[in-house]
Amino acid sequence: MTWSSRKNGPQILRLTKVMLVASIALLATLVTFDNITDYATNFEFVRHVLSMDTTIPSSGVRYRAITSPTIHHIAYGLIISTEGVIAVLCWAGASRLLRALPRPAEDFNNAKSLSYAGLGLGLMLWQLGFIVIGGEYFSMWQSSTWNGVPAAFRFVMMIGLTLVIVALPDENKSTLTSG
Repeated sequence: MTWSSRKNGPQILRLTKVMLVASIALLATLVTFDNITDYATNFEFVRHVLSMDTTIPSSGVRYRAITSPTIHHIAYGLIISTEGVIAVLCWAGASRLLRALPRPAEDFNNAKSLSYAGLGLGLMLWQLGFIVIGGEYFSMWQSSTWNGVPAAFRFVMMIGLTLVIVALPDENKSTLTSG
């Protein structure tokens, strides 16, 4: 490895962090856009999960079902709003990280707060909202048609990995060490 590549390594890692946060921002933007522009199709998902009408008929937890269309629309509105906030926070976080890219490590580390907020909210929506509440409380996993747990798990893994990488502290490297 040459001196030049070692010197640029921290910058490449920082740029990777920016791109990862931006990719989650894009994901949340597309999900928000799709849920708004294809409201009826995606609303059916929420309606079926909350109504529990495609879970195992003999399930002992079907008393949890919510069949009110008003509640379905409110829940879906909250999901879409949360996705939009995730997008805004992650775009703002990526922008802040990009501006801090050439600055000292302390400045770059201090620029991570909006990214943390967006990624944390993303974890809460897809882990708590979809996997815990939708998957377990409303037994979404029992539905062969409306089971969103695998997709939510993919989102949680992408966002969680991004959060771990972004959280790695950046350090100023004034001298190179061998190794």
